[in-house]
Amino acid sequence: MIRSIRGRLLVLAAVWLCAALLGAFLLISSLLRDFVTDRFDAEAAAIADSLIGQLQVQDGTVTLDDTPVDARFLLPFSGWYWQVDAGDRLVDRSLSLLDGRLSGPAGDFTGRAGRDSDGAGLRTLRREVTLPDSDAPIAITVTAPLSQIRDSLRHIIRPLAVALAVLGLGLAAASVIQVTAGLKSLMRLRVDLARVRAGDAPRLALPDVTELRPLAAEINAALDQNAVLLTRSRQHLGNLAHSLKTPLAALSNDLPADHAGQALIARMDRLIGWHLRRARQQGGRVLGQQTPIAPVIDDILLVLRWPMQDKGMTAQVDCPPDAAFPAERQDLEEIVGNLCENAVKWGRSHLRISVTTGATLRLVVQDDGPGLAPDQAPKALARGGRLDEQGPSGAGLGLAIVADLAALHGGELLLERSELGGLAAVVTLPA
Repeated sequence: MIRSIRGRLLVLAAVWLCAALLGAFLLISSLLRDFVTDRFDAEAAAIADSLIGQLQVQDGTVTLDDTPVDARFLLPFSGWYWQVDAGDRLVDRSLSLLDGRLSGPAGDFTGRAGRDSDGAGLRTLRREVTLPDSDAPIAITVTAPLSQIRDSLRHIIRPLAVALAVLGLGLAAASVIQVTAGLKSLMRLRVDLARVRAGDAPRLALPDVTELRPLAAEINAALDQNAVLLTRSRQHLGNLAHSLKTPLAALSNDLPADHAGQALIARMDRLIGWHLRRARQQGGRVLGQQTPIAPVIDDILLVLRWPMQDKGMTAQVDCPPDAAFPAERQDLEEIVGNLCENAVKWGRSHLRISVTTGATLRLVVQDDGPGLAPDQAPKALARGGRLDEQGPSGAGLGLAIVADLAALHGGELLLERSELGGLAAVVTLPA
């Protein structure tokens, strides 16, 4: 089954074109065959009429006053023959017959098939007449060779076949051009939709063809509805977060700082934050979003400036000014923020952030901390997973959130050994 619209249209056009050309060839060749045979029959009829006009009766005997002057009837075994019979008596015959004689059924007919003495096909015409002074029925027989009729047809039908083949090629080329031009607007719509998905455009431009305008309008309406639903979902999540965190904060304030329930409250707070982030991420992204990366990195480093000053850490940023993240700013802030917080938390004196673009977007955050062994990466990416319970405080959710966000947008998070000696968190995303 052909799954391409272009392929289906071209196949249908080819089928109908071949059927039309074949039908035209059969019809025209049939008309030409009738025309050629009618022309030969007309010539034979003219010869027969000429012979009838030369008949005369002398003393009860039928004779020919004169014979047709036609070179074709002089050449022996040419297939062009004429013969006049009066009853069972041969009155006269063409020189091309030599001593042969034509035989066949009685009656008037035109176009009946016959055979020459050598087996060659003949087309036969026979006329029966009577003369006033003769009682014998007079039969005039004229034949034409089928080979000449076929040659005449071949000389006409061959150019016809060539002409129809050239016409078919021209119509096939026209069909390809027509289908390509007709689908051009559909291809443009696909390109516009890819631009929306990549974040280069917020909506689809209305196509210039009437048939695609309703489709583009429906897609734009779906984009608007997606944005509205996502915004509303996040508002509800914010309200839920406030309604849950406020009672937890009140409960924490009511309990002594050294109460055993404080650890449980902190754990509940971390889990609520984790699940709220997961719910927001799974809500999907708004199509058509494009977020510059450099400003987000600057904002995250501005927030982390005090922890970095306390540790004496320096930051090196290598990010093209036109680098963009194909989604919303909140998701990029989650990715960069969590990776940078983790690097500042575990790093000693240096933080490096690099961004490269091309077929894929690659974001790398490196530190000079203790790093990870290869077998420690799965636990670091697990929800709430921590490799050093005595290390800096945290929920153990940062890397897991980044991994989930990267997967949500079609990418992945890899944990590698940094050139600085610590951890290198590498996020790759489709550009």
